[in-house]
Amino acid sequence: MSRQLQALEGQLRAQLFLRSKKRLVLTEAGAGYLHDIRSGLAVLGDATEALVSRQGRGGTLRLATLPTFGAKWLVPRLPRFYADHPHVTLDLITRLAPFDFSMEQLDGAIHFGGENWSGAITEYLGKEEMIVVGAPSLASQCRAPADVVRLPLLQITSRAFSWHTWLAAVGLSGATVTPYLQVETFAMGIEAVRAGLCVGILPSFFVTAEIAAGSLTAIGPSVTSESGYYFVYPERKRDYYPLQAFTRWIREEISRQ
Repeated sequence: MSRQLQALEGQLRAQLFLRSKKRLVLTEAGAGYLHDIRSGLAVLGDATEALVSRQGRGGTLRLATLPTFGAKWLVPRLPRFYADHPHVTLDLITRLAPFDFSMEQLDGAIHFGGENWSGAITEYLGKEEMIVVGAPSLASQCRAPADVVRLPLLQITSRAFSWHTWLAAVGLSGATVTPYLQVETFAMGIEAVRAGLCVGILPSFFVTAEIAAGSLTAIGPSVTSESGYYFVYPERKRDYYPLQAFTRWIREEISRQ
């Protein structure tokens, strides 16, 4: 490796690394060179990975997903994906906000919001139905939608306007919303509602099992969010076999609902 680096520095006529006690440290010139060629290296790596995966119909798909969506919707359905694609490995991480694919070693992301994502292709998955739920002890106190605002309310930080949307839908657009508890993720919110701390407005498919089991009770009508779910991935990855396989699969799963 040392000879290869020396040969590269000779070709470039610039010192890229400082050698100190068997360690290599980038020089200012080396850091600038790395910045300029990083995207090219990513393209070369993607092309190599895609070639290998197409030959073997396998490979690793590095996927970012929203935490509760991943736990409640995606993971329970993955046995069907692996049954059809046993040689594809999924590497799942959680992300709450959009990011720059050129700066991340990720192949795709499941995103909730608008369809615009810089530098990425967006595949629309569907809208989100929101429903008000509470533990039976709290839900029993609601004989009409207006009773909900008298109870302790849960606020999910990523759905800041959910309560206002629901209240407008039931004819209470002027009602005041004062959160009793605010959390970042739906997973924490679901547990808070199950514990009887508050009532929450949550995606209906996140609480289907809890409603069926009787640990949560639906209150009033559901409403449709203005934003939607999208599967997004960088243009340069579109021919990567694991990504193609997952894209086809998640379209089919959405259509099964």
